[in-house]
Amino acid sequence: MKTYTLLDKDRRPYHSPTPGTLGGYRRSKIYGRLDCPSALRSIAKGQYVQHRVFFADEEHAIAAGYRPCGSCLRPKYRQWLADSEPQKATSDTERELHNDG
Repeated sequence: MKTYTLLDKDRRPYHSPTPGTLGGYRRSKIYGRLDCPSALRSIAKGQYVQHRVFFADEEHAIAAGYRPCGSCLRPKYRQWLADSEPQKATSDTERELHNDG
């Protein structure tokens, strides 16, 4: 019986009898569709493959700390970006406060 290696919510690999529904890039912590044009271009160039991971579903990818791909999951990426802006603004403000002192 064929098994597939997927990442769980804690970024630990496990074997599954069913393939993952999403692929990810470990270095940038991005997840997307298996047919993502951007990922497929990188794979065709021989890049990306050694850092490729797979997830059972979006819930696992998000829990593992991955963000949506800006190419194949554009609406989800935009929402992630909008949700991240308050954190970025807080970080920028804290940095400014530390630089003033």
